Amino acid sequence: MTKPDNPVLMGVIGAPHGVRGELRVKPYTGDPLALGDYGTLYDAQGRAFDVTDIRPQKNVVVVSFEQVKGRTEAEALNGVELFVDRSQLPDEELDEDEFFVADLVGLAVHDEAGEKTGEVIAVHNFGAGDLLEIAPLTPGGGLARKQAFLVEFSRETVPAIDFDAGRLTLVRPGEIEARGQEGGEEDE
Repeated sequence: MTKPDNPVLMGVIGAPHGVRGELRVKPYTGDPLALGDYGTLYDAQGRAFDVTDIRPQKNVVVVSFEQVKGRTEAEALNGVELFVDRSQLPDEELDEDEFFVADLVGLAVHDEAGEKTGEVIAVHNFGAGDLLEIAPLTPGGGLARKQAFLVEFSRETVPAIDFDAGRLTLVRPGEIEARGQEGGEEDE
C-alpha cells in the first residue's frame, strides 16, 4: 500500500530524541501507545513508517521507525503528519459524541440561523487544541480558500455537528462575546 485512499491523521512527528534516530511524536490516538498498533503509517507523500519501538514521554511518545536510521534523517521529519487508511481502524462503534477529527473535513459550515457560510477544509493542532480551517463561501457559492480562517474547535464555537447531514453549526468568537454582553455580563 502507498498513500492511503481515505487517510485518518494519527499523529505528527516532532523533534528528534537522542542521536539514534528516535523521534518525538504527538499521537492523536485515544491511547498514545496505540499509535504502534495500526500497522504501517504513511506521510502525505506516501512514504511508509513502521514502528519498531514506542514509549511514553510526558505528552508525547518516543518512537523508533524502521525507516529512520539516524539523527540527520530524524531531523528532516519534524512536522510530518502520519496517517493510516480508515480501513485499518477497528470496526467498533464510536460513542454518540465520539468521531474522528478527519471526519470534520468537508463538512458544510452553517451559522446559527442555518445559512451555509463555508466549509471545513482542514483541522490543525499546533499544541494548544484543535483549530478548524474554514473557507468562506464566495458570492457565487464557491469556496474562497485564500480567505480561509482558523477558529477554535470547542463546544462554544461549534455547538452542533450533524455528520448525517454533513454540516456543523459555527458561532464565531465575536458572536459569543456579543451574546455575553447582551446577557448582562459586565467586565470586572
